[in-house]
Amino acid sequence: MSEAAPARPALCEELRFLARRHPRATWTGRADLGALARFWLQRHQAFRELDTIIVSGSQAALDQRHDPARLRSWLGRHAQLLLWQLEEHHQVEDRHYFPLFRRIEPRLAAGFEVLERDHEALHAALAVIVQRANAVLTHGDDDRAGFRSALERFLHAQRELGQGLLRHLDDEEDLVIPLLLERGEGSLLEGG
Repeated sequence: MSEAAPARPALCEELRFLARRHPRATWTGRADLGALARFWLQRHQAFRELDTIIVSGSQAALDQRHDPARLRSWLGRHAQLLLWQLEEHHQVEDRHYFPLFRRIEPRLAAGFEVLERDHEALHAALAVIVQRANAVLTHGDDDRAGFRSALERFLHAQRELGQGLLRHLDDEEDLVIPLLLERGEGSLLEGG
């Protein structure tokens, strides 16, 4: 990958001990999947969907199914939404949940460090997205070739961001959701 979120390998098996005990395939059917876990999964699904929407809409514009003026308005809203939502979500995780989870389950500390580094990489990639989106948003209607080139660069960066984001979301879920299931949300939120 270029200047977008760099690829990294999946979490090591040593950090997946709770995920093996509580496999992803069993989460949705569990009565003990609490409100926080459900909210976490819903937020992550929203990020996945927003990434898909941005990529597919941008590709549709490249395929000339959307005119530049319509795309600029649409892209501005969606890119801004992704940026704001990820920033807010990561701040809550980094400042509140990850420190709490480290205290409660020290064996997962290295995993939460990986996730925090992911946040830094993702925010660096988002800076590239903002730069590339601004290039798309500022191209005039009379410069179709320049608009197309800017949109191609944006779409490339968005796809790279999406790859890093999807890896991050999956790994985060594989740490957080099994921990919430293992310990129970009530005891976790009370500090252990």
